[in-house]
Amino acid sequence: MFTGIIESVGIVRSIDKSGTNLDFTIESPISDELKIDQSVAHNGVCLTVVELGEGWHKVTAVEETLIKTNLGELKIADTANLERCMIANGRFDGHIVQGHVDQTAKCTNRIEKDGSWIFDFEYDSGPGNVTVEKGSICINGISLTCFNSTDSSFSVTIIPFTMDHTNFGTLQIGHTVNLEFDIIGKYVSKLLNKN
Repeated sequence: MFTGIIESVGIVRSIDKSGTNLDFTIESPISDELKIDQSVAHNGVCLTVVELGEGWHKVTAVEETLIKTNLGELKIADTANLERCMIANGRFDGHIVQGHVDQTAKCTNRIEKDGSWIFDFEYDSGPGNVTVEKGSICINGISLTCFNSTDSSFSVTIIPFTMDHTNFGTLQIGHTVNLEFDIIGKYVSKLLNKN
């Protein structure tokens, strides 16, 4: 389980194809603290560390993950938001994040305000894929609060710290992001729509 509080931004150093899978070698400040078989969220996707080196780690994304997330679009030198699993006695600063991406969304607008930025996103509405005004949403692994919530779109406001310490700073109109909808909202939606 994760919280959506990004620990570090990693840089993609190599991408190797292995059948229908892709192996990503990521350089990051936390790589030396990782262990083989540890779960780490990369842009909100829970992946297993399969190899370690000095200042880098390797993870594998299977075909289904590449289809359902933006990991298949990563290129050499791109960045990925990283978060290790929450420790049992840690503070719960974000919200409950499973590392299971529900779908991707497109950035449709980016507006610079005086000291912050507003980003708009569109996604495919469907059972369980819901946002609510002032509710939680996880974008590329980042726990955020959404507003202007509709059946297929929402907005978030990004503060300078988040722009500087995640890959939101590189996000432009037309870019694809990973979405994980709030787990509580998904269960409530399923119960309400149960036949």
